[in-house]
Amino acid sequence: MLNHVRNLSDLPEAEGEPCADEDARALAVAAPVSLDKETARELLPYLRNSKKLAPPTTAQKAKRKVIARVNGFSERHDEWKLAASRWFQGLDLAPDLAENVGSRRWFRGLGTMVALGALALAFWPDLTPLEARPAMPQDEEVTSELRSQMILPLALGADSGRRMGPTGQVIPLKSAPERPQIQMLVTLTPGDSFVTMLRRAGLSAGDIDRAAALIGQTVPLTDIAPGTQIDVLLGRRTAPGQPRPLDSLAFRARFDLELELTRPGVGEIAEDGTPMVPSGPLALKRNIIRVDDTPLRVRGTVGSSLYRSMRQAGVPASAVQDYLKALNAQIDMDRELRSSDEFDIILSYRRAATGERQAGQLLYAGIERGGQPKTQLMRWGSDGRFYEASGVGEQRNGLLAPVPGGITSGFGMRRHPILGYRRLHAGIDFRARHGTPIVAVSDGRVSSAGRAGGCGIAVRLEHGSGLSTRYCHMSRMAVSRGQQVRRGQVIGYVGSTGLSTGAHLHYEMFRGGRAINPSSVAFVTRAELSGTELIDFRRQLIRLKEVETGAALKDLEPLPTEVQEPLREIEKIDIARSGGQTRAL
Repeated sequence: MLNHVRNLSDLPEAEGEPCADEDARALAVAAPVSLDKETARELLPYLRNSKKLAPPTTAQKAKRKVIARVNGFSERHDEWKLAASRWFQGLDLAPDLAENVGSRRWFRGLGTMVALGALALAFWPDLTPLEARPAMPQDEEVTSELRSQMILPLALGADSGRRMGPTGQVIPLKSAPERPQIQMLVTLTPGDSFVTMLRRAGLSAGDIDRAAALIGQTVPLTDIAPGTQIDVLLGRRTAPGQPRPLDSLAFRARFDLELELTRPGVGEIAEDGTPMVPSGPLALKRNIIRVDDTPLRVRGTVGSSLYRSMRQAGVPASAVQDYLKALNAQIDMDRELRSSDEFDIILSYRRAATGERQAGQLLYAGIERGGQPKTQLMRWGSDGRFYEASGVGEQRNGLLAPVPGGITSGFGMRRHPILGYRRLHAGIDFRARHGTPIVAVSDGRVSSAGRAGGCGIAVRLEHGSGLSTRYCHMSRMAVSRGQQVRRGQVIGYVGSTGLSTGAHLHYEMFRGGRAINPSSVAFVTRAELSGTELIDFRRQLIRLKEVETGAALKDLEPLPTEVQEPLREIEKIDIARSGGQTRAL
């Protein structure tokens, strides 16, 4: 079998045996004689088994050591991770803060939360805006050109839009002449003072003091209503850098009074035809404006909505509200008012000869049915109370609730929620939030106001005829002892002072000093006129009923002395458009 030796490198590689060439070469070197193909294939398994039983080589030993070290490190890493997780689990750094509040474990969790929050804040990103290069150059010439094309509020002192941007064709002037006069219209804003407004307009300190002193002699400066517009005319400067002098100042101080401050020489022409230079101190001129006080009377049908019908007839919204409030205190408007009824309302009204109009308070409120008066109410007296045509004052229907809330505890015996024993609950409790306004249920006088033992902060009202009410557990009061209050006036605010378990109103009522159930009483407030006062009341009612409907809406005919040519150019344009009629003074 060993007689034929040949080179085994030419043997074909067996399928599934990737090491066939290497084993064949080793067999060819070891064999002294040539082998045939079949013999070599039979000897290959013996050769492979011998290699497995042979001792490892140096490379194999090094490889095995490296693999063993890597496997040992991986096992040690897994063991370390398992130990670390067990250690952290034993620390319990993030317990549930909803459990065991106040324990050491709870405080440890709170410390963890605070530490993590501080760590998050320490790494909070900086939100400083990034600086970027502008999209266009911003030198002095470019800025000046942009300002010449801007549109800024001129009323706030802006100078944009009044000049062109500088170009190469512009020649700067050595000195520019000033305007001889500057005319402006300034407005007294809410919260501003008259002196501050004049200072902001550019007047000097001397002119401001002089103007304030002259106007204050006629009208208190604090009485000038916000929104008043003032015509100011400033003259030529006496020296460069000095403020312009005040030449004239005019405004509407009251509805029937116009004040004008003028320096001598303003608007006058010299003999040579040149304007005179104003000089001398300012002088005050009072222009009394003719005013007609004929009341405004409006009538109409109630229809489906009384409010809409009155507004459609031209009655101001504030007057409609007063009208409805006065009628609601006298009649049940939901049941007693019909759509076919007619409303009759009379307001105080003022017409000025200059065309201005001013509506005042409600004077008369009436309802007619079938041409006959059904309800007639007229305002009378210093307190502004409405009286019927018979001289009987307004009559209120029922008791006004002190707070807009439901009753949580009624009048009678009950177990006290704080003291724990049964006793008389001498009032009723209303549900209300802390700070809710408390109103008086009817007209009365404050007999006591302050701390009242278990009632806390309390206010007591005397209503006459032995009736009185008390309002307890207030957070604060809005009235003082001895003060007269009207029905619906705020006297305090809901709180929880005294023996109280929460914010609410404890409301009590007394008759002759004894506590009674407030739910069983309905207040009716009446006042009657008598003697000469009743006669004067009926005469005034007759005069009001004689006022013609809509007569106050006509314009007053101007007197010859009240016609004046307009001063402003815009007024001349408006007059030309309206037909050439001058305005009345």
